[in-house]
Amino acid sequence: MNPLLSVVERKLQSLPVSVQLVLPDGTVLGPPGPRVRFVAHDKTALAHLAEGAVGVLGQDYVEGRIDIEGNMRDVMAAASALMPGSPVDAARGGWLTELVRKVVSVWRHSIERDAKQIEFHYDLSDDFYALWLDPRRVYSCAYYRTPDMTLAEAQEAKLDHICRKLRLQAGERFLDVGAGWGGLLLWAAENYGVDATGITLSRNQHAHVTRLIQEKGLAGRARIELLDYRKLDESAAYDKIASVGMFEHVGRAQLEDYFAKLRRLLKPGGLIMNHGITAAGVYNAELGNGMGEFIEKYIFPGGELTHISVVMEAMTNGGLEEVDVENLRPHYARTLWAWSDALEARLPEAAQVLGGEQGERSLRAYRLYLAGCAMAFEHGWIALHQILGQHPATGRPDELDNPADQAYPWRRDYMYSGGR
Repeated sequence: MNPLLSVVERKLQSLPVSVQLVLPDGTVLGPPGPRVRFVAHDKTALAHLAEGAVGVLGQDYVEGRIDIEGNMRDVMAAASALMPGSPVDAARGGWLTELVRKVVSVWRHSIERDAKQIEFHYDLSDDFYALWLDPRRVYSCAYYRTPDMTLAEAQEAKLDHICRKLRLQAGERFLDVGAGWGGLLLWAAENYGVDATGITLSRNQHAHVTRLIQEKGLAGRARIELLDYRKLDESAAYDKIASVGMFEHVGRAQLEDYFAKLRRLLKPGGLIMNHGITAAGVYNAELGNGMGEFIEKYIFPGGELTHISVVMEAMTNGGLEEVDVENLRPHYARTLWAWSDALEARLPEAAQVLGGEQGERSLRAYRLYLAGCAMAFEHGWIALHQILGQHPATGRPDELDNPADQAYPWRRDYMYSGGR
């Protein structure tokens, strides 16, 4: 046996689940009846398998150079064990890498490029997303307030969690930056009586939410605009602002300007909720072992990871005071597994909806993306933080007295309810 196959065979034998490999010439390595099977059609995939470059191996799968068979949880258990080390450490670079990343971040996030990047992902197919998202199509981390919640229940709990943190009140002007398919926008308008405005760069999402607003009779209290955040009118400030799953698309080099823009849109005493994916490593803008390149190529072109410390630094420099921070990492792992399970249960329908050769590649990419991200959140390679912010302190002496013009209560009363 040649050295490459020797390395591959040893790797397969060390994995926590049984894995079989079928070589291009039909030779079979590994036990019969495996839980995972790799069928290689190209020898380059064998090298990627030996290296543990799981992101590159994922590209091989999308492009048909290798087939992967098995339950996605088993596939991810094998993938995590294949890697030579943490993808967080593998992506860390020096000062030159950071400089290059900053230059690239500035270049890749013009208004025109951002519009194209959002269209690439969110306008893939509304019918495809509807197959595996909850009925409200909430495409962000759910909040499992109790462990037995369904995905739909946990997404509604998340919408309410955000509204409660923002202390939304009837009649307030509420802005949802990156409103998606309108889950939060409509929940806030229907359940909290706010005057709700959302923005998106996705034409499909814009059309979908506009239709829902009409169907629900909310035309006077809710609206969605096809608009870049940089073009938002600052002449009329909002009482409360939510940015959910948005800042990942802004770019690390633009974060300070982004939060400064939101601050200018916020009334004094109002609150901002920033909810988004954060990096586990301070210095990495993506995951290593080819995982970041996979996401960039097939899923989120232009997306960048940022450590929570860097996000808070950008918020501070943008003129905001952080008053509450919560990490929802395991909630997102469970959310992603729910999405993955739903997609796996409807693969024939998904293939039909997407159609054609490009559709097959997209379906393969999303199968790995959803399960791979679930694995990444479980291992702590990425996280999800909610950060509540407001205008900086002004020296007022009555902050603990709940003045009418200040939204944040400065107390954790919820910790003392229910007995102890």
